[in-house]
Amino acid sequence: MDFANIASQLNAGTILPEGIVILTLLGVLIVDLILGRTSARWIGYLAIAGLFASIVALYFQWDSPNPIGFTGSFNSDDLSIVFRGIIALSAIATILMSIRYVEQSGTALAEFIAILLSATLGGMFLSGASELVMIFISLETLSISSYLLTGYTKRDPRSNEAALKYLLIGASSTAIFLYGVSLLYGLSGGQTELSAIANGIATAKVGQSLGLVIALVFAIAGIGFKISAAPFHQWTPDVYEGAPTPVIAFLSVGSKAAGFALAIRLLTTAFPLVAEEWRFVFTALAVLSMILGNVVALAQTSMKRMLAYSSIAQAGFVMIGLIAGTQAGYASMVFYLLVYLFMNLCGFTCIILFSLRTGTDQIAEYSGLYQKDPLLTLALSISLLSLGGIPPLAGFFGKIYLFWAGWQAGLYWLVLLGLVTSVVSIYYYIRVVKMMVVKEPHEMSDAVKNYPQVRWDLPGLRPLQVGLVVTLIATTVAGILSNPLFTLANNSISNTPFLQATINSNVKAQNLLLLPKLDSVSQSQPSVDSTAKI
Repeated sequence: MDFANIASQLNAGTILPEGIVILTLLGVLIVDLILGRTSARWIGYLAIAGLFASIVALYFQWDSPNPIGFTGSFNSDDLSIVFRGIIALSAIATILMSIRYVEQSGTALAEFIAILLSATLGGMFLSGASELVMIFISLETLSISSYLLTGYTKRDPRSNEAALKYLLIGASSTAIFLYGVSLLYGLSGGQTELSAIANGIATAKVGQSLGLVIALVFAIAGIGFKISAAPFHQWTPDVYEGAPTPVIAFLSVGSKAAGFALAIRLLTTAFPLVAEEWRFVFTALAVLSMILGNVVALAQTSMKRMLAYSSIAQAGFVMIGLIAGTQAGYASMVFYLLVYLFMNLCGFTCIILFSLRTGTDQIAEYSGLYQKDPLLTLALSISLLSLGGIPPLAGFFGKIYLFWAGWQAGLYWLVLLGLVTSVVSIYYYIRVVKMMVVKEPHEMSDAVKNYPQVRWDLPGLRPLQVGLVVTLIATTVAGILSNPLFTLANNSISNTPFLQATINSNVKAQNLLLLPKLDSVSQSQPSVDSTAKI
C-alpha cells in the first residue's frame, strides 16, 4: 500500500484542532523549561492563543464532506465540532480565572496549564471518538488529568482528600465502563467500531440478550459518573468543595460536555436495539438528578457545594433532550450546554474573585456585598438567575427549549417535574442574590466589612476581569440574541448523518405504532348477513 492510500485512509486533517492543542501543550512545557518561573506572566496567554487557533480550525472543518479519520476511529462531524468547541472555550475561561489563583496558592502555573491542556485534549478526542479503544484512551486522558488537577494544591488537605476520593470512585467507574464495552466487543463478534458493533449484534441476533443489557447498564454507569448524574454523583460535592475552584469550573462544563457527547454517540450508534431500555434508565437518572440536586442544594452553606448539587440538577435537565431522541431534543441539549458554559463559568469566576479577596466561600459571608463590590454582585446575580431560568437570561431559553422538546416527544410528566424542580432551584439562587443586594449596611458579614479596596492592576487580576466581563456579557446577550445559537445547535444535528438516521428510524417506529392493527380494522367493518334478501 503506497503512502497516498495510507494518507487518504488516515485523513489526519480531521484532528487538526487537537494537533494545535498538542503543539500548544509542548510549547508551554518547552518555554517553562527554558525560562522557568519568569515565563508565568505570559505563558497563560500562549495557551489561550493556541486554544483560539484550535477553535478557528474547528470553524473551517464545519460541514466537511469527509469527516471520518483514522479508518473510522474518529468522526469530525458537526456534532463533535460543537462539543469540541465548548470544551476549548471552557479551557480558555479556566486559564483566565486560574492565573491569579494558582500564583496565590504558590504552585507552578505552567504545569497547571499543561495538565489542563491534556484534559482538554482528552475531552476533544472523546467528543469525536467512534471506536472503543479511542473512546477508552480519550476517557482516561480526561480522567487522569482531572485527578491531577483536583489535587494540584498539594499543601491543602481538602484538595488532597478530594483528589483521593475522585481517583478511587473514578477508577471504579472506569473499570465498570471498560467491562461493559468489553461485553460489546464480544457480543458483536470482535468489532470495535461503533457502527460495526451494532451490525454485529444485529447479525448475531443477540439484541435482547442478557449480555447486551449488562453491557448497557455498565456503559451508562460510566457515563453517569462523567456527567455527575445521581446516583453516580457521590464524588461531586466533595470534589467541588476541596478542589481548586478553576478546576471545578472546567469539570462542571468541559468534562460534562464530553460526557454528554459520549452518551449521544455511544448509545444511539451501538445500542439501537435496546433504545427503549436506555431511555428508561436515563429517565430514572434524570428524575433522581433533578430531585436530589435541587432539594439537597437548599440546605448547603458553602457556595461551591451549592453549585455542585446545582450541576447535578442541571445534568438532569439536559438528559430530557437525550431521552426525547428527536431533532429538537438533541438540538436543545447542544443549545443548553452552550449557554451553560457562559453562565456557570461566570458564577465560578465570581466565586474565585470573592475567595481571593476574603478567603472564604460561605454563602453567609456574601451579605451586603453590593455595598463594596457592585460589579461582582451584578455578575454573580445574573449568573445565578440565569442558572435558575429567570427570563430574559440565557438559562431561561435553554430550559424552555429543553422542556418544549420533551413535551413534543410525549415526556409530559418528566417536563412537569423539571418545571417544579426549576421553581425549587430559583429559591436557593435568589437567596444568595437577596443576601448580597438587600442586606442593610449594619447587616454586612465580617468578610464584607473587611473587604479590600477593589483594584484590577494587581498581577493576574486583569485576565480574571476579562473573563468576568466576557462571560457576563455572553450570559446576558445569549438570552436576548439567542437565534444564532439556536441555528448553530439545529445545524449541528441536521448535518450529522448518524443522528439523522437515528431520528428517522424513531419517527418510522412511532408511525408504525400509530397504525391500526389488521384485526382491529376487520372487526370495525360492518358485518353482512348472507341470508338477507337483495
